[in-house]
Amino acid sequence: MNELFISTLSQGLIFAIAALGIFITFRILDFPDLSVDGTFTMGAAICAILIKSGVNPIVALMVAIIGGMSAGAVTGILHVKLGITNILSGIIIMIGLYSINLRIMGKSNIHLFDVTHLFTTATSVQKLIVVAVFVVILKIAMDLFFKTQVGYILKALGENENFVTSLGFDSGSYKILGLIIANGCVALSGGLYAQYQGFADVGMGTGMIVSGLASIVIGEILFKKVSALKVTSVAILGSLTYRGILSTALKLGLNASDLKLITAVIMILILSGIVEKLTSKLSGKPGLVRRLTRSSKHNNSTIPKGVSLDA
Repeated sequence: MNELFISTLSQGLIFAIAALGIFITFRILDFPDLSVDGTFTMGAAICAILIKSGVNPIVALMVAIIGGMSAGAVTGILHVKLGITNILSGIIIMIGLYSINLRIMGKSNIHLFDVTHLFTTATSVQKLIVVAVFVVILKIAMDLFFKTQVGYILKALGENENFVTSLGFDSGSYKILGLIIANGCVALSGGLYAQYQGFADVGMGTGMIVSGLASIVIGEILFKKVSALKVTSVAILGSLTYRGILSTALKLGLNASDLKLITAVIMILILSGIVEKLTSKLSGKPGLVRRLTRSSKHNNSTIPKGVSLDA
């Protein structure tokens, strides 16, 4: 099997974990959390420094998840408790995490070539299997979680916050919970990516929010009409497709330094009027762009379509 193809699949699955976290904030909570650029790097930084210190790689991943969850909790507290807007809350945490990540690592990058981690002696196929196991476990856990009462409340919260509040639930607490889960996923992705690449760098999370959104929207455009697929599967397939596009661009001769530009171009194409018209024509509903960029909340008190509070 082609090495480039296997590598693309592996990286696509690693970033699919981050895409699942971003899906929770943008699609379920309707919360544009820009702090994920920082929490991805935090996961990588914590994982790298712990592994260099002799900590078991799995334990290092668990600690990285806790670090990401903590950052998500702070983002939620800034918004819910201090009244800072959701976008500014994310930006503030993202900026602060840059310095925190530098403190964690002690320098701008850490290599893992001389220590034992999950992928030290693994072949390309073995790496793919390890990553796939993490993705499958997370996907199943998320699917089961969103069938619980708490999961239904989180979905209802993004659709109609007033409705959730009218039922006597503390919408702010559930919003913080959603951010905690989402950023934990992103940090897990960062920790796995650091081990897969063999290093952690303070700038490795730059553009994560954009690539995550690109993965989600690409997945929805291409796979959402397949009724057998759950939304988590759509996000994962979107990530694989997005990484495939980047891999193809590299194979055509573009430099690795051009990947951020390619990502920007992809997002421009996705968020253009052409995509809006295409999605509207295919679904008969408001396009993905309109739903992605919406900022206003629903004010009616009816139960959002497709949402049940029965576990």
